[in-house]
Amino acid sequence: MTILTETLPARGQTQAVARVAGGLRGRIAPLIAGLDALVPQAGGARERSIVRAPFTGEAVGSTPACIAEDVALAAERARAAQAAWADTSPAYRRAIFLRYHDLVLDRQEQLLDLIQIEGGKARRHAIEEVFDVAISARYYAYHAAGYLRPRRRQHPLPILAQAWEYRRPVGVVGIIAPWNYPLTVVVSDAIPALLAGNAVVLKPAEITPFTALYAVQLLREAGLPDDLFQVLTGRGRDIGAPLIAASDFLCFTGSTATGRGVASLAGQNLTRCSLELGGKNPMIVLDDADLDRAVHGAIQGCFSNAGQMCISFERLYVQGGIFDSFVDALVRRTQALCLGPALDYSTDIGSLISQGQLDKCTAHIQDAVGKGVTVLAGGKARPDLGPNFFEPTILTDVTPEMDLYRDETFGPVVSIYRFDDVEDAIQAANDSEYGLNASIWTRDLPRGRALAGRIRCGTVNVNEAYAATWSAHAPMGGMRNSGVGRRHGEEGILKYTEAQTVGIAPYGPLFPPFNLDIELTARLFPTLLRAVKHVPGLR
Repeated sequence: MTILTETLPARGQTQAVARVAGGLRGRIAPLIAGLDALVPQAGGARERSIVRAPFTGEAVGSTPACIAEDVALAAERARAAQAAWADTSPAYRRAIFLRYHDLVLDRQEQLLDLIQIEGGKARRHAIEEVFDVAISARYYAYHAAGYLRPRRRQHPLPILAQAWEYRRPVGVVGIIAPWNYPLTVVVSDAIPALLAGNAVVLKPAEITPFTALYAVQLLREAGLPDDLFQVLTGRGRDIGAPLIAASDFLCFTGSTATGRGVASLAGQNLTRCSLELGGKNPMIVLDDADLDRAVHGAIQGCFSNAGQMCISFERLYVQGGIFDSFVDALVRRTQALCLGPALDYSTDIGSLISQGQLDKCTAHIQDAVGKGVTVLAGGKARPDLGPNFFEPTILTDVTPEMDLYRDETFGPVVSIYRFDDVEDAIQAANDSEYGLNASIWTRDLPRGRALAGRIRCGTVNVNEAYAATWSAHAPMGGMRNSGVGRRHGEEGILKYTEAQTVGIAPYGPLFPPFNLDIELTARLFPTLLRAVKHVPGLR
């Protein structure tokens, strides 16, 4: 085992810790005042779920720990509100979400504070969530009506019948959201569901509930009917199963293991679901890549949100001709990153969410070190900065018997592998049970696009980490054990609908037409069908 790392430079972190410690409760208090009123409770007192700031570990608030009876109440209210909402016009709904777009941008600083205080991420990464929600609101506000409009479908007997496809809302959409993106995943998944005419019942992660509650409060301020979007706070083991049972469609983002359980429960009622699950995502750097841009992309793709992204990279495959210069540059850039707590843009990487995530990162590193890994950067917890900080870590000499070789770490830990033949890199990139996100770096864009088509991932970026495919216009989701279904684009809203076909026969029963003799019909129809085969628009 070789350790070549140095401790990250202080760069003012000690002063940042002093500024943040003890001050978070006061900063969050006015933002969360009254948010409890948004949580439905069926009567009686509830236990409280304590929310702690990852930066410091201090308690910054609490929310009701909902129970099954609260789920039933939330579903009842949502279903009642949905009936009226489904009858509203597309223009009415559009106006609400365009107002919401502006409110999100107007309250940017408040949202950033909430995301950081309860989620622990650096502000430069939190801002991505704010912009994503605004973009999603604008996109679906303008495009939902087009996706949902009735469509005339061709009938094989066009004179005798016509067929129309309608998109009907499913009813109540349940959303179980994770802690790593407490604004984006909560709201960007809910927006198309609501614009499709549905109600939403949301269970945010119990450790990051305030961002979700504040976001729903802004929706009500924009004009969304009060009962249409319900929020249930508390533990998944208490309210997850009742929420799945009460939903007409279930949207889940989280681990693959939990996703399998969610799918099993949904399947008991034949409830359709979309699941965005885990990943062990690869990045491939070819010899002809722009070195500076590729290194910047690796920093972004590996260490954004302290690596706590389903689409972050934990495997880097670098071609031999650029390997040494790439690794040297990546190590230098990584060791220069500013790690620490700050409610401004002065830091590059924030905290892990909890002791549990810290323990997992530590366990993966200790296991790998014991089996001969080389640590080029990081590899250590930083309790001097806060209870959950872990240095961004670069590893080489990773072998299959190490836990992190295949298992998702979900932290700022990346392994680098050298390759010479591109075919070997493609094979290695696909050698995983997961298939969520990937990235290829090359100056030859047609080659990059062709190679992207050979990688078994739902999104593949060329010369970008993840933002090139994270578009409201284009579908995003996983292959293999990384999920089922897609968010964004047309698929991202149509999944919240049921397709209904209405057929009209103006002249009565189609077969035999016009009450023709069945034997005559049997003789004439083959000639008609052969003729239709050659008529554009009918065949």
